[in-house]
Amino acid sequence: MRVKGFQMIDAFEDHCWQDVIPANVLELYKHYKREIFVGPKVALLAIDLYEVAYQGGPRPVDEVSKEFPSSCGINAWNAIEPTKKLFAAARAAGIPIFYSTGDTRPESRPGAIKATNRRNGSDADLFAIRPEFAPQAGDVVLTKQRASAFFATPLTAHLTQLGIQSLIIIGESTSGCVRASTVDGFSHGYHMTMVEECCFDRSDISHKVNLFDLHHKYADVMKIEQVIAHLNGLTATRVAA
Repeated sequence: MRVKGFQMIDAFEDHCWQDVIPANVLELYKHYKREIFVGPKVALLAIDLYEVAYQGGPRPVDEVSKEFPSSCGINAWNAIEPTKKLFAAARAAGIPIFYSTGDTRPESRPGAIKATNRRNGSDADLFAIRPEFAPQAGDVVLTKQRASAFFATPLTAHLTQLGIQSLIIIGESTSGCVRASTVDGFSHGYHMTMVEECCFDRSDISHKVNLFDLHHKYADVMKIEQVIAHLNGLTATRVAA
């Protein structure tokens, strides 16, 4: 517990949503309070860290969106450094790493998705993973046509083969594909851990409200230093072995 002014902030609620979730709502959700942790036999799942999200550079979203409506602007760029640190810790710990990105193959008819009027595009270069997080040998990159990395992909088969029980999930957008993948992961029985600083969205409000909602229902939202400390522990165990 920490002190913010004269207000005592419980560790369970000590997250980025403090400035948007009112006290009466926190009171409604207090029965969700529990121990949070990174679960056993864990893998990293990076959702849609592709070029589209970074178009226009590290500028305010309302500026870049005029030319690049799918960009997350400065919110995406602010997440780069913590995400690089998380990847480094995950690789040192030797845990499996999975990525998702959009399916742009012509034979998959990406332009035929008409459930909404949203325009996703089909330029393969724009759906390449950012070089800061480039997949390495042994990583798995999954293509998808819907929001969730689980829907109509072999992700569950991969996780079952590896005996994975828990997932650390990061990426974008918090309110969209990250949320859908987190809920599906929970529904499949995995312990879901979201890294607060490594998830991002076009809208700060959507980001904060969705993290709050997921934290109280389907996932443990943790700060990056907590997750890296856990991964460093796995690294120490791996080295000792």
